[in-house]
Amino acid sequence: MSGPRGMNIPIARTSLTEMEINSVLEPLRSGWLVQGTQVAAFEKAWNEFTGSKHSIAVTSCTTALHLSVAALGLGPGDEVIVPAFTWIATANVVEHQGATVVFCDIDLNTFNLDTEALEAAITPRTKGVIPVHLFGLAAEMDAINKIAANAGLWVVEDAACGFGGTYKGRHLGTLGDAGAFSFHPRKSITTGEGGMITVQDDELATRLRRLRDHGAALSDLQRHLGPKPYLLADHPDAGYNQRMTDIQGALGRSQMERADDILSERRRLSKVYDQAFAELDWLQTPTVPEGCEHGYQSYPCLFKPEAITLDSIERIHEMRNAWMEKLQQNGVSTRPATHAVHMLSFYANKYGLKVEDFPNAYAAAQCSISLPLFHGLTDEEQAYVIAQVKEGCR
Repeated sequence: MSGPRGMNIPIARTSLTEMEINSVLEPLRSGWLVQGTQVAAFEKAWNEFTGSKHSIAVTSCTTALHLSVAALGLGPGDEVIVPAFTWIATANVVEHQGATVVFCDIDLNTFNLDTEALEAAITPRTKGVIPVHLFGLAAEMDAINKIAANAGLWVVEDAACGFGGTYKGRHLGTLGDAGAFSFHPRKSITTGEGGMITVQDDELATRLRRLRDHGAALSDLQRHLGPKPYLLADHPDAGYNQRMTDIQGALGRSQMERADDILSERRRLSKVYDQAFAELDWLQTPTVPEGCEHGYQSYPCLFKPEAITLDSIERIHEMRNAWMEKLQQNGVSTRPATHAVHMLSFYANKYGLKVEDFPNAYAAAQCSISLPLFHGLTDEEQAYVIAQVKEGCR
């Protein structure tokens, strides 16, 4: 719905250059559409940008997470600690391996995992932790890695939103045993659907490459280019079909050529928001702790017209929803930052969870609001969003 000035500003909008659009023609013309040279070029560019030793392209961030926990041996009887405030896929991949999800609460200032809650959630059955770099901001990886090392746990970083984010000079996704990225259209780099795994260990990388490709010891391209392409490969693992296509790889590779510009624009737009809303005591804008560089996959805020307590959350929630409706009527799309997984029916029912079990995640789900942020957001559009936000709940 358009606003009074004809404005209709989405929460996100995909913007591709002609070069990027034309890049997909190369694999189409070559006749090689499945995982091949374009995917390999995308993986190489990802390594160079993030500083990762190995990058492994797959069909989505969900499959990147799934392959990572599978390759690390997660199975029935095991437990994995997951922040309660995240996209549902973070928890789902644990369920897919027959393991048990153990939620922990978040820090309401950063929306990221609370390290004290993490430590308290560890049991003798805990095998790993999946910290989430929510919205492009790093989780407290030094503390998380120390807790994990002391307990003998692996760490898989959910860096779905993490592109461009850094922690003490290191790119997100390179700080644990594996990292998982998303290329959904709301992300800074998009291939429509798609994901990437980053790992530093050679043996784990080899296993992940096999698992994404039915467990095959050689990819189709390796076999095709080898001396005996007519012989089929061995399959050391019972793997999956989670390969990225060369069409997607071409699109991702071409976008990496302007990755710095995309991130610079997101940071500039976020700074404009920060300055515009600095004096609004009822809107908490994104926090960036010292030593972190935010990737700004989105611009999540906390709506707090009054102090957030267990008694006030639902009242604030109703006010937030009314405000979101008002913004929508005026041509500004917003969203809750994400959901609290423990409040969703599958997990609430399976584990007998109550909303107040993780109060900060509950508050974040009910009181957060993300504002439009995307490549190509014009100064006029952003000024209109700012003006509408400043109207608040009047």
